[in-house]
Amino acid sequence: MKAKVDVDTCIGCGLCEQICPDVFKMEEDKAVVRGETVPAEAETACQNAADQCPVAAITVE
Repeated sequence: MKAKVDVDTCIGCGLCEQICPDVFKMEEDKAVVRGETVPAEAETACQNAADQCPVAAITVE
């Protein structure tokens, strides 16, 4: 699984980092993905973060 954040859409609320800190972190008031792929143990939390993003800035594939 891979996650991507559209930094132009991201509003920097930090919800994704709260839900899935293994995958997301905040840098300069925008969310960024920590690595190339999502660790298997974080896939559910990552999908939850994407689903709960208030501006739908996160995509997972």
